[in-house]
Amino acid sequence: MSNKSLSDEAQDLLFRTARSHNGWQDVSVSDEQLQQLYGLMKWGPTSANACPARVVFVKSNAAKERLKGCLDEGNVEKSMSAPVVAIVGMDMEFYEQLPRLFPHTDARVWFVGKPEKIVETAFRNSSLQGAYLIMAARALGLDCGPMSGFDNDKLDAAFFPGGKVKSNFICALGVGNPDKLYPRGPRLEFDEACEIH
Repeated sequence: MSNKSLSDEAQDLLFRTARSHNGWQDVSVSDEQLQQLYGLMKWGPTSANACPARVVFVKSNAAKERLKGCLDEGNVEKSMSAPVVAIVGMDMEFYEQLPRLFPHTDARVWFVGKPEKIVETAFRNSSLQGAYLIMAARALGLDCGPMSGFDNDKLDAAFFPGGKVKSNFICALGVGNPDKLYPRGPRLEFDEACEIH
């Protein structure tokens, strides 16, 4: 066992006591905090270091109004009341960055002209990066409310109008209001979810 493991307190912060929040305290999130968040999340591994995630941090009232029209009704209040909503998108031309991000081989040719492989790789790895975003936010003392429940086409038109980036999921960020938490759901036990061969 590595002697570099995180303390129980840090593990609690990231996993055991962390919750998905639906309500928010009136505490702002600074641009510097969002830059710190990205500074952590970017180091998480992706296939061939592809890094397909593209993130729009929705903070301003005008941007929130654009977002509001894309949301399912059940997600409007918890998104509009959050200090920030991160839109985690996926760049469908991520492979154009591979000569810089994965320079020791011509990985670009793995994807050019292969739309199914592009979609599969972009979705898997932007989902991973979205999870890293959640863990980075928690590590910085922020709470998260990840969600689907929006119209992808409307959201893409509003925030990724160029067409090469597609939305994956959204995640509200801020300081959660514990009074608005639902009771914590159970999790599967090891033997229900895992096998060792």
